[in-house]
Amino acid sequence: MTHDTTHDTTRDATRDATKGAAAEERTALVELEDVSKYYGNVRALEGVSLEVRPGKITCVLGDNGAGKSTLIKIIAGLHQHDAGTFRIEGEECRPASPREALDRGIATVYQDLAVVPLMPVWRNFFLGSEPRKGVGPFKRMDVDFMRRTTRTELLRLGIDLRDVDQPIGTLSGGERQCVAIARAVYFGAKVLVLDEPTAALGVKQSGIVLKYVAAARDAGLGVVFITHNPHHAYLVGDRFTLLKRGTMVGRHTREEISLDELTRQMAGGDELDDLREELDNRAS
Repeated sequence: MTHDTTHDTTRDATRDATKGAAAEERTALVELEDVSKYYGNVRALEGVSLEVRPGKITCVLGDNGAGKSTLIKIIAGLHQHDAGTFRIEGEECRPASPREALDRGIATVYQDLAVVPLMPVWRNFFLGSEPRKGVGPFKRMDVDFMRRTTRTELLRLGIDLRDVDQPIGTLSGGERQCVAIARAVYFGAKVLVLDEPTAALGVKQSGIVLKYVAAARDAGLGVVFITHNPHHAYLVGDRFTLLKRGTMVGRHTREEISLDELTRQMAGGDELDDLREELDNRAS
């Protein structure tokens, strides 16, 4: 009696593929575990945990002074943590500079975008990384390539600018944020950290930015969306980390929390209930 190895081989291949997919799912692009940061006697962050996975948006919420800026600086390589563990794709690390973090696939887009307002969109898209053509003394910027690539990459995320030759300063705040997102995607970012991208925008412009944040997620990036607006966070978020005075006061998946409860926790939660009870007692 002969044994057909075809089914065994297929079954083994399927099992190996499943194991590989499971391992990939387990490995976060970025993971912070009980991370703390101190400036002298000042506690900026203490015991904060966070994970970012491919094709997922992790929202970090908190009011001013909650520790959001410190968290960004640690992930971006501007500051190093004092305690806890920081892993990139499963490897414990301590990025010493934004360039090192970028080389590891972490791109940070700050609220006050580093753009040159009078330069055209395509020039800002490649600012600091301009491709060149020619040799020796005849080497020059490849302007045609930069124009063409900028237009293509913006369209890839659904951003249809009238003219990539227009000064970037003529774009709305939302459009400038979208250009920065497309730039990060083009230059190979695996993780995109967005610092309050909708903070200074109206409803319509915020909607535009949120659409492109979702487009970056759909392109397979892991996104860290820093915000103080629970409504914006809940529109796009998969995971939510709430900070208050440098500590983590909540960590939820989308399935675990409603918008009302997220808003309640963001507004103060139990403290707000205590205040309402105290005011009601005084009124009576």
